[in-house]
Amino acid sequence: MADKTLSAEERAGRAFPVSWDQFHRDCRALTWRLNEIGPFHAVVAITRGGLVPAAIVARELGVRVIDTICIASYDHTKQGELQVLKGISADTAQLGGGTGKGLLIVDDLVDTGKTGRMVREILPDAHFATVYAKPKGRPLVDTFITEVSQDTWIFFPWDTALSFAPPLRDGAA
Repeated sequence: MADKTLSAEERAGRAFPVSWDQFHRDCRALTWRLNEIGPFHAVVAITRGGLVPAAIVARELGVRVIDTICIASYDHTKQGELQVLKGISADTAQLGGGTGKGLLIVDDLVDTGKTGRMVREILPDAHFATVYAKPKGRPLVDTFITEVSQDTWIFFPWDTALSFAPPLRDGAA
C-alpha cells in the first residue's frame, strides 16, 4: 500500500477531541470491565498510543509487570507498512505461555485493525483491550469503551495543546 498523506481537513473529518480528564475516566471505565475478566499476569502496551492507557489500567488492576510491543504503522500524517520495532521480553512471553494466555494487551485505539492483527498473530491468546474502537478494527478487540465512526479522527490529549478559541459571535466555526 502506498503512503497517503492526509491533510488537516481529512484528519479532522469528524473531530473527536479528548481531554485528559475524559481519557482518564474512559481508561478507568475500561479497567472496570477488565477487572471482571482478569486476573492478568502482565500488561503489554502497544506503543506509543497504548503507553498512557496501559499505565492507568495497570495501576487500577494492581498489575506490576508492564511490557511494550513497539509497532510503527503511521505518524500524524501518513500510514505505511507495519514494522515491529521491539517485541515483548522473553520473561513476559513466558508469563503468557508463549501464546499470551493471561496477558493483557492495551492500546488507545483500534482503527483499521492492521496493528491489531499483527499483535494477535504474536499473542493469539492474550486479551486485547482498547479505549476506543473503529468499525474496521473492532472485531479484533475483546474489550473497549467507546466506538467511533471510521471517518472520525480522535485528537488525544498528548497530541493537542490548549489555545484561545474566539467566541462564535466573532465568526468562529
